[in-house]
Parts: sequence; structure tokens; C-alpha cells
Amino acid sequence: MILDLTHVDWPRHLVIVPVLLPLLCGALLAPLTQGRHRLKFVASYGSALLLLANALALVWLTDVQWPGGVGVYLAANWAPPFGIALVADRLSSMMLVLTALLALCALHYAQPRWSRIGVHFHSLFQFLLMGINGAFLTHDLFNLFVFFEVMLAASYGLVLHGYNVARLRASMQYIAINLAAALLFLIGVAMIYATTGTLNMADLAARAPALAGPEAGLLRTGVAVLALAFLVKGAMWPLGFWLPTTYSAASPPVAVMLVLMTKVGAYVILRIWLLVFGAGAGPAAHFGYDALLWGGMATIVFGAAGMLATDTAGRMAGYAAIVSSGTLLAVIGYGEPLLVTAGLYYYLASTIAIAAFVLLIELVDRIRTPGAAMLALTMEAYAVEDMPAEPKGKGVPAAMAFLSLAFAACSLTIAGLPPLSGFVAKFGMFHALLQPGAHGGGIGPMGWSLMALIILSGLIAIVSLMRFGVRTFWAAEIVGPPRLHTAEVMPVAALLVVSVVLTIQAQPVFSYLARAGADIHRPQLYIDAVLGTQPVPGPASQEVAP
Repeated sequence: MILDLTHVDWPRHLVIVPVLLPLLCGALLAPLTQGRHRLKFVASYGSALLLLANALALVWLTDVQWPGGVGVYLAANWAPPFGIALVADRLSSMMLVLTALLALCALHYAQPRWSRIGVHFHSLFQFLLMGINGAFLTHDLFNLFVFFEVMLAASYGLVLHGYNVARLRASMQYIAINLAAALLFLIGVAMIYATTGTLNMADLAARAPALAGPEAGLLRTGVAVLALAFLVKGAMWPLGFWLPTTYSAASPPVAVMLVLMTKVGAYVILRIWLLVFGAGAGPAAHFGYDALLWGGMATIVFGAAGMLATDTAGRMAGYAAIVSSGTLLAVIGYGEPLLVTAGLYYYLASTIAIAAFVLLIELVDRIRTPGAAMLALTMEAYAVEDMPAEPKGKGVPAAMAFLSLAFAACSLTIAGLPPLSGFVAKFGMFHALLQPGAHGGGIGPMGWSLMALIILSGLIAIVSLMRFGVRTFWAAEIVGPPRLHTAEVMPVAALLVVSVVLTIQAQPVFSYLARAGADIHRPQLYIDAVLGTQPVPGPASQEVAP
């Protein structure tokens, strides 16, 4: 018998690929021994390339092909809301592209040295990608917990990768904090299920407006407990104290993925809050928005103060990520759709800039010589001859030129100064805040406060980063041009090129993000798309031919 499968929507199977591909690749790489470095790298890198191609295909499908810009994949072909639904839309597809891009850069950077230190680096890296991609795609709260735990379990091993005393201490703190967050996650999910009888996000959004009295209070309590788990990962003050230590201790390729993992918490908050507590949520409408706004602003203050107080580049990157996360949370809490669009652009620009910066830190450290002993060791390791007594008139080595220009580009983007994408993002946020219809008819005191904090945090960032740059490139005793491997330079250069492209192509990127923002502000779109998707008919219900 021949089954008629012509009615099957084959492109929708691309929604499951970002989960299945890294899962299969990680499982196949796990048995390989220590000596198969090249094979592991080729397989892992090839998986990341396929993930990027798949993500770009989903961007095209959601933006052009699929009605409503939403593609639903029913895992195991169970009808919603009983089965697990994976949902791809413009926002999640953009997140998949960003994940694949950072993964390629991290793997490329790790190839000469970091991936060779441990046996299971590539397997853990693929499982990490599986967890991150699943968190972006899932539309079920318990499945979100599963993907979070896969992501965190892989990150525990990666944070310890190439372990030393600093990494061991940081990882113990990191694991303890995230285990506590996982407990809060389960408690929140249990309370939500006890109240509504569902964990499907679309079904939850459909049932929330009908809840009243004690049931509505229990739902808000459950979501608040659930939000604490996300805010720990999103580093909201005072829950983000662990982040600078972990960032500074992790190896550079792992730190790149930690930058993205911090933004996963903000993404989930954005997804759940706009879906469940939007304007049409009845008594629960706009629940928690003020807490997100105040908490985000406090996080900006904490991160900016941390950047000013530290002179360590790794911790500086961590505090920069906290400022970025706080800005995103404040944007969500402000509740203005136009501001969310600018916030999504800031999401992209800041993540790429901080990722480039954490890769650059290790390369910059090679030109710093804190003492005579380190000076002799560095000269011996790199076979550097004695510096001439009078270096005036000597040309700038290519390695030093690259490091200084790359550092300047990262600093300008992180601080939000012209002409790169960080400035475009902040200008877009200011434009949204100053619109006449913003936040109930005017900008108001909270809008002015948020704008002032964004400007102040940018000024503090540029002061802190330039202080570090002056000490490194001008005041430090430089032995000679550092040895840079091509595989280490290319990822940093690629991320900076992407930042430049975001700046040059700001108009089409903003246009795409505006469509993505409009989608997530229409909860009924997701409710209809998810709950209206029917399972594929089984063989018994299909016409068969001999």
C-alpha cells in the first residue's frame, strides 16, 4: 500500500531540526576518543552551519510563506493542548539565527586550543545548542523546563572546561544558583497547572482572562515564582550577582554562549508576559509590568556601577551583560510596542558586541605584562627579541592594529556611541520613548528616568572601557606584537562585520523586528495558530492505493 503524503506540510518539519540536529550530533560525538579532534570539529562545525541554514529558512518561511507568520509543529502528532507544540515565528527564528551565528564563532575560536583540552567539549556544546534552540521554540511550560535543564546541564560541564581554581569556584556558585532556580521553576509550573489545568502557553493565554478571585491570584503567584527562575538567568538585580564571576572565569568560547544564555531569560519573560498578560488578559492584564520596569532600571544601575568599580576585562564584560539585560527587562516592563521593537534591535546589537568582546579579552591579555617575571616568560614563550630602546617611527604591527580597532569597535557598540549598531539601538529606544502616544499619552517621569539611566550607563561604559584600553594599549609595557591565530581573529572580525551590517541595514532590520514585535503583541494570533493546528491524519484515515 502507498500512503498519500502529499497533504503533509513538509517545511514545518524544519521547526524540529534545531532540536534534533544538535541532539543527534552530540550523541554521535560522545563516544569519540581524545585524539579525534579534527573529526569532532568538522562534525560540530557542520552541525552549526546546518543550524544557520535552517534558521535562515525559517526566517523566510515565517516572514513570507506561512500565513500569520507562525509555523506549528506538533511533537509526536498529539493534538494541542495535550501534546507538546513547537512554534516558529519571526522572533524565535531571529533568535535561532543569532544562536547559530554565535555558535559558529565560538567553535571557530575554540578549534586551535580550547576544544582540544577536554574529551567531550563538542558533545556538551551540541547539547547546549539543543537546549537553547528548544527554549526559543517550545510553546509548553514543562517542555521549557526540560530544555532549560538540558541547556544548564551542558553549561555546567562547559563552565568547568579547562578547569582551574577560579573556574571551579565560579562553577560551584553557578551550579548552586541554577539548581535553586530550577526548583522555583518547578514550583511555579505546578501552581500554574493546578490553577489552569494546562501548560500549553496558547491554551494558558486563552484561559487566563476567564479566571477571577482566588484562581486569578494563584495564577499570578505561580507566574511570579516562575519568573524568578527566568530572572535569575536574566541577571535582574539582586539575582544576578553570580554573573560577573562566571563570565570572567569561563573560557572565551564558553563565555560567548553564556552571553546568549543570559538573554534567554529575557526572551522567555517577553514571550510569556506579552502572551498571557497582554491588554486582553482581563483582570490579569499588565500584571508585573511595573516590577519588570523598576527591576530593570535597578539592574542598569547595578551593572553600570559594577563596570565603573572593576578594572578586570572579564568582569567588565559580565557587568556589561547585566546592563544589557536590565535594559531589555525595563523595555518589556514599560509596555510600549514601538519600544519593544527598538529593544529587540538592542538585543541583537548588544549580544553580538559583548560576544566579540569576551573573545577579544584573551587576545588583548597577550600584550599585557604585569611584571618582570611575566615579561621574561612571555618573551620566552613567543620568542620575542629585545625591544629597541627608541621605538619612535616604527610602524604599528598588524596584530596590534587589529586588537586596538576591534577593542574600539566593541567599546563604542557596548556604550551605544556612534557610529555603530549600539548607537542606532539607543537612538531607536529614545525615539520610541519620545513618541506622543508612548505609555499613556506622554513620556512621563518613568520614561525620562529610563532614558537618563540608558544615557548614564553608556557614559559609564565608555569611561570604564577606555580606562581599560588606555592601561592596556598605551600605559602597559608591551613586549612586542602578540601571536594571533587566524582561527582566533576570524570570529571576532566576523562579529564586528555583522555589527557593521546591522548598522548599515538598520532600516530593513527594524522593519523585520517591527513585524516580529507586532506579532507578539497579538496573543490571539498564537492562540488560533497553536490550538487550531490539527494532527496529521493517520494511515487509517487516509485513502490508500494498492
